[in-house]
Amino acid sequence: MRFMGRMTAGWIAIMLVLPIAAWSQSTEAGRGGASPGQEDELTLTLDEALLIGLEGNRDLERARLALEQAEGQVAEAWSSVYPSIDLSTSYTRNLTPSVSFLPAIIFDPNAQEGELIQVQFGAENVWSGNISLEQPLFRASAFIGVGAAGRFESLQLETVRGVEHEVVTRIRLLFYDLLLAQEQAGLIERSVERVVQSLEETRALNRAGLSSDYDVLRLEVELANLEPDLRRAENEFRRMQRELVTELDLDEGTSLAVVGTLADLNLDDPSDNEPANARLLALMGVDLDGEVGQARSQALIQQARIANSMIQQAELNTELRGTELQLERAEYLPEVSLFAGYDVQAQQDGSPVFFGRSGQRGYGRNVGLRVSLPIFTGFRRNARIDQMQAQLRAARVELDLAEDQLDDQLLSLLERVEESRLRARSQGLAVQQAQRGFEIASAQYREGLGSQLELTDAEVALRQSEFNYAESVFDYLSARAQIDQLVGQVPIPVGS
Repeated sequence: MRFMGRMTAGWIAIMLVLPIAAWSQSTEAGRGGASPGQEDELTLTLDEALLIGLEGNRDLERARLALEQAEGQVAEAWSSVYPSIDLSTSYTRNLTPSVSFLPAIIFDPNAQEGELIQVQFGAENVWSGNISLEQPLFRASAFIGVGAAGRFESLQLETVRGVEHEVVTRIRLLFYDLLLAQEQAGLIERSVERVVQSLEETRALNRAGLSSDYDVLRLEVELANLEPDLRRAENEFRRMQRELVTELDLDEGTSLAVVGTLADLNLDDPSDNEPANARLLALMGVDLDGEVGQARSQALIQQARIANSMIQQAELNTELRGTELQLERAEYLPEVSLFAGYDVQAQQDGSPVFFGRSGQRGYGRNVGLRVSLPIFTGFRRNARIDQMQAQLRAARVELDLAEDQLDDQLLSLLERVEESRLRARSQGLAVQQAQRGFEIASAQYREGLGSQLELTDAEVALRQSEFNYAESVFDYLSARAQIDQLVGQVPIPVGS
């Protein structure tokens, strides 16, 4: 029975170690380059992920197309201010020229009463040409419309900036999520390796009569319990892979690895990091070195109200609603415009000659001033003004709400940054102590001075401490990314 138990535990160890070996190759490829058998894996730094994401992002492309549409609307609005010039010309061939009947007495005083004579009006060929010009002198709606179109263009331009910030922040958060999932699987991998080593040592001691069967069984159970944890970590890693692949618009099924290790990242001393981790800390927008006190928090809030894209969009939307209200009120004002026209008429019989000869042409010229004033439109303008006033009030409410929400979110994230920084500092010490504790427990167990339970507890404490440190670094990086977006200082990599 003992032999069968050892065989079962051996198969458990093999089933765990084999996938861990493959996972180790994938992790090493993500940290420092492709490993054997991983030629098809795409390894990305955070800068590369941002460049790829900004290049082909569909949300950003849609926002840019909306901006192009707004630019076209501005050009269209200016057309109502410029003069309009129209040219029209026509040619009519009268197969049978029209005639009319007039009293014959007009031409012959001796004609009988009621006698009519047929008179032809027009010739076989009739030419007509006209050029007209109209220049608005006073049209309030046109000038206000130009301002409204300009504000709409500014709103769309700010929308593009906001979408760009949102895309960058989303990619950063997904990148950190994938780093954490990668880190968690790596930590479980190292934990399994430690348990496997302890199990081999315990079996050796058991054969020598220095360890009980219960110690061996306990390690076998712990090893078996790690299998579902490893499965969950691998599934989470693959899920985060798929989300980042979708966000970057890569081919479906792309195997993706990210560069960086949260468990080795030093928040207190950025210079004491390998290049990949140092770049993770360098790619920040807002400088938050040192303690963030109340004065610094208020300064960031004021800065965020100026540079935050959502606040800027809300302010521009409020201005746009106010301009639309002015546009509706301008409908009550008169319109004054200058107009001028030039006409050419020509008629001739026989074969058509373009606009006839000099004696067959007539000319007309006119110039004038037109004033129009709307009197009554069925209360349509009053209803439109009421609608615009309601929309303006709603826009102001949305702006106030956005500012309050911005303040709350920013203060909460600043607190989260400080908390995660302090937690990382304490967890860093905990990892060192847990590592030292595991080494002591291992040495004492090998010498017969400690129990297997103490060794197991030391290993679990080390694994938990390592993950807690990686999680605190993840919380810090995630909060920093969201603060950058709120303050409007999102880092855009060079080349995007």
